[in-house]
Amino acid sequence: MPFVPMKQILDEARKAGYGVGAYNVNNMEQIQALMQGASELNAPIILQASRGALQYSNMVYLKHLMQAAAEDNPDLPIAIHLDHGPDLETCKEAIALGFTSVMIDGSIDYSQTDANGAHPARSFEDNIRVTREVVEYAHPLGVSVEGELGTLGGIEDDTKAASIHLTDPDEVEEFVAQTGVDALAIAIGTSHGAYKFKEEPKLALELIPKIRDKAGDATLVMHGSSSVPQDLVAIINQYGGNLQKSMGVPIEQIQEAIKLGVQKINIDTDGRLAFTGNNRKYLAENPEVFDQRKYLSEGRRGIYEVMKGKMLALGTDGHADDYEPLTLEDAKAWYK
Repeated sequence: MPFVPMKQILDEARKAGYGVGAYNVNNMEQIQALMQGASELNAPIILQASRGALQYSNMVYLKHLMQAAAEDNPDLPIAIHLDHGPDLETCKEAIALGFTSVMIDGSIDYSQTDANGAHPARSFEDNIRVTREVVEYAHPLGVSVEGELGTLGGIEDDTKAASIHLTDPDEVEEFVAQTGVDALAIAIGTSHGAYKFKEEPKLALELIPKIRDKAGDATLVMHGSSSVPQDLVAIINQYGGNLQKSMGVPIEQIQEAIKLGVQKINIDTDGRLAFTGNNRKYLAENPEVFDQRKYLSEGRRGIYEVMKGKMLALGTDGHADDYEPLTLEDAKAWYK
């Protein structure tokens, strides 16, 4: 099955009221683990890569690993998505690689940094301009576009905002109308990276219904939605790691956000924690091993176990057969 437009996967999830995980990937083991879980659960899935992931894999390698996932799972709806595209040129590169969806993060200006290496927030008007440029390029090709309104805390690759701004519901209707985005990433208090919160967060969930009312056909997205399970942190630290105290987003709050109208849930850190913890544990217990296939297999197993649990918690399981998957060629008709 060819890759599916992300818009279709999210629109169907919105109709049925479940969440779809968008899982960041960098290598073969991550993709294999995620696809094993999705296949066993008959779940649609979004594989996403940041600019850093594409650079790490020299662009084309990650593309072909994703294509292998589609060939190995022909009955599953799979979208491949660029996470936090900083500019139009990066989005064009991803589209040329065959990505069915791109995010343009017009909320911050990646061309500038302050003394701390953080990027300043763009004005509302400039965000609209940058986002609309990507939409005008992507939609004629059938490619879905995600924009962002508001800024998140934390660090993920090069995504580090100089200040945090929650999404203003009063700006949402104009932003969606002026840009034509298919999905809207919102800021309700979540944060990127492993070091999210010192204690359990209190997200601004009350904003979601207000945003949902103004967002029209655009589906809503939660970034920074890893839960940073403390048992995974403990395993890393037990076997030589030195992760500091941090908490993520409790799965109960994510489930509540889904009920209130969020469909795409971005998850990255939890997979990294599972992979690293299993690798560290295996190597510590088997110091004679130098065959990377053995310890990478353990890391892969860790991702599979954690992310299969996420798919169940988000309610994605069992929905792969709900609809007839479309292609980018089909999607072009939506935007004419």
